Amino acid sequence: MNYCSACGAPVTKRIPDGDNLPRFVCDTCRVIHYHNPKIVAGCIPEWGGQILLCRRAIEPKSGLWTFPAGFMEIGESTEQAAVRETLEEAQAQVERVCLFAVLSLPHIGQAYLVFRGAMCSPDFGAGVESLEAQLFSLSAIPWDKIAFPVVKDALRRYVDDVARGEFQVHVASLPDRLI
Repeated sequence: MNYCSACGAPVTKRIPDGDNLPRFVCDTCRVIHYHNPKIVAGCIPEWGGQILLCRRAIEPKSGLWTFPAGFMEIGESTEQAAVRETLEEAQAQVERVCLFAVLSLPHIGQAYLVFRGAMCSPDFGAGVESLEAQLFSLSAIPWDKIAFPVVKDALRRYVDDVARGEFQVHVASLPDRLI
């Protein structure tokens, strides 16, 4: 950041009074500009013992598989974001969404909130950010073609919970070596 978004003056990076981390601070209007992690909301859509995955049509990782997920928008809850992303990327409607995992990626400033959601019907398709959408049995998940390590981590936890016959809410911080 070079300039203040409030007044346009140059900013400097320093630790403001009463803080303990370096921030961009405007020396003219004194606005402190915080750079905070972004929330990614995703959903593992479920239908008849299968899960719905999308093959990405955009970078990064175009051509690889993921569950529907994306950045939260202002004015929506995390659950609403997961439902919206599922509709946008897989043209599927989900209901009874429940929190499945909170996965922090501190090294890139992201937190993934992953939900499970029952598909309202077996209807789905590829949204504009997807090349295709497909239902997969858990034994047919294309592990070597999963787009992101955090998605692979969440899916492994999901498969383990299904095998155990009990779902739990997973909370973890993923190391940067996975990225």
